[in-house]
Amino acid sequence: MTKKILFVLTSHDQLGNSGQQTGWYAEEVAEPATILTRLGYEIVFASPKGGKAPLDKGSVEAAQSNANTVAFLANKDFQHKVDHTHKVSEFVGRESEFEAIVYPGGHGPMFDLEHNEDALKVTAAAYEAGKVVAAVCHGPIALTDVVLKDGTYLVKGKNVTGFSDDEERAVQKDHLMPVLLETKLKQRGANYQKAGQLFGEKVITDGRIVTGQNPASAPAFGDAIHIAIMTAHGHK
Repeated sequence: MTKKILFVLTSHDQLGNSGQQTGWYAEEVAEPATILTRLGYEIVFASPKGGKAPLDKGSVEAAQSNANTVAFLANKDFQHKVDHTHKVSEFVGRESEFEAIVYPGGHGPMFDLEHNEDALKVTAAAYEAGKVVAAVCHGPIALTDVVLKDGTYLVKGKNVTGFSDDEERAVQKDHLMPVLLETKLKQRGANYQKAGQLFGEKVITDGRIVTGQNPASAPAFGDAIHIAIMTAHGHK
């Protein structure tokens, strides 16, 4: 039986009221999805609204030299899945079907996954059931309001990373964000860490929580999810 992993994409395609287009970031979906598929997992795609999840068009241009991303975007099976995502609400109470819940980045999640009740429920229940929870770049915003049964925040006291406030300022999007990710993670009591340089690779695994900082971290992020799943099953 194929093991399944749930990728939760954004349904949001606008950067505030700037008129700029956004959505899910190609490399941060393509790299881990490709790596995990090769390792034998089936990727199931969901989003808050279901249906077509908007792709950040700028991220396609940024990945023109990335073989996995180019192949992913040309893969009809993958494209059918991201164009016909399930609603996250379908999986409330079905968390045990998945080995991991994964939140890729792009700026879209900052607008529709921070407070999404269905996603929060799925993530909390999956983690409490011994599953892996993973997020990369802006994806960790979806973890910041996850509350466990004991009333504590999922990320409290955990070693995590994600798109840094300095990186947000560097791409000049900080003024468009409803909140800054690094700041919010720290507010929730997380032990936030980042690469030594802007846009450098950084992936952190803390038990069954895996986080990556930015697009450069996407390949190692995919590998780390598999390792965390194996470790959770008692395989070193």
